[in-house]
Amino acid sequence: MSRTALVLGAGMVGVSCALALQKRGFTVTLIDRREPGSETSYGNAGVISRSSIVPLNNPSLWQSLPAYLRNDHAAIRYRLGHLLRNPGWILRFLAEARPSRLAPRIAALDSLTSHALPMHKQWMAEAGVSQRLRETGWLKLWRSEAGPEKAKAEQLWFEDHSVRSEPLDRQALSGLEPDLNPIFTAGLWHKDSASVDWPQAVVAAYAAMFAARGGRIVQAVVAGLSATPSGWKADTEAGPFNAAIAVIAFGPWSADFLKPLGLDVPLNVERGYHRHYRAEDGRKLGRPLHDVEASYMLAPMERGYRLTSGVELAHRDAPSNHAQIDQVLPSAREAFALGEQVETTTWRGARPTLPDSLPMIGEAPRKPGLWLAFGNQHIGFSTGPVTGEILAALVTGETPPADPAPFSPRRYLK
Repeated sequence: MSRTALVLGAGMVGVSCALALQKRGFTVTLIDRREPGSETSYGNAGVISRSSIVPLNNPSLWQSLPAYLRNDHAAIRYRLGHLLRNPGWILRFLAEARPSRLAPRIAALDSLTSHALPMHKQWMAEAGVSQRLRETGWLKLWRSEAGPEKAKAEQLWFEDHSVRSEPLDRQALSGLEPDLNPIFTAGLWHKDSASVDWPQAVVAAYAAMFAARGGRIVQAVVAGLSATPSGWKADTEAGPFNAAIAVIAFGPWSADFLKPLGLDVPLNVERGYHRHYRAEDGRKLGRPLHDVEASYMLAPMERGYRLTSGVELAHRDAPSNHAQIDQVLPSAREAFALGEQVETTTWRGARPTLPDSLPMIGEAPRKPGLWLAFGNQHIGFSTGPVTGEILAALVTGETPPADPAPFSPRRYLK
């Protein structure tokens, strides 16, 4: 087999796959309609999270479901028509919330997030953007009187999973973040995590490193993918591109390219929104925070403070609905002195999600040379590099940095 590869999709996962294959001697062409990091990878909170090892569809979801079904909660909104058109995915997603399904998925996510920060630190140093990294962790915050008890319980649980965190009372919170308004009863400081001040810039720096090492980046719309006698061909508006192997890393668009090949992937999306605000009176935060009861994240960024919304279950391309982010803005202003909005627009993106909340990493069944890397859900920015390393190791027959079995495409594709 010739060591040539097409990687379709230039988000964090796609760029990471391109770099990992290039490191193993492949000549790689990276193709996307937009510049690297301009879609889903653009809109996250910038957290490189060691502690994101509990899937959203865990057993506690059942307790929250009645509140979510009212469809007015800031954490989750849905469009009924979208759910009715995707009953199979919804039922599978809920079935994964059974207690018996939790431990293996936690172990699988742990195997990814344990590599996240070390790999990013290495790649950021190589790409010359280490100054964008803050090794200050992130904060989970509670407003209710039950906060201290919940923070301590979570700290003990994470300790059992070798993840460092520290419960903080009101006084300790004020000492760590003096410009945070004193409305929280407790916090949990996730100390093994880090964050960046502009996620797209990090993806772009990794892509520039890939190009500097001889990789080819093509900005063009991909019309389709097809098998050839010698591998795979991508038809694009810039012409056809051929290689021995192809990697689908198109995030929420991945299923669109697989269905014509006879591969029906149960991929759905969790949409989200963000806006940037200036801080008033020179106030600052040293790390991202998650306000649990108010259901938002607030992260210090290069262009202001990024306020992110909860999950919206809707079609990937449906018109925007700003109800959730409008709903959380007053709560965010209670917590921190946010001033004017920096831009006039609200960003919207879609996180690719499979029913078990685990990514798909591996070779497609019945399609030799077609490799899949998508479905990283909320942690694609964190776990992009390890996803790329797992995929490239599988391609070359090396031992991957994490057990690939939980992420096998064969769990959904036959």
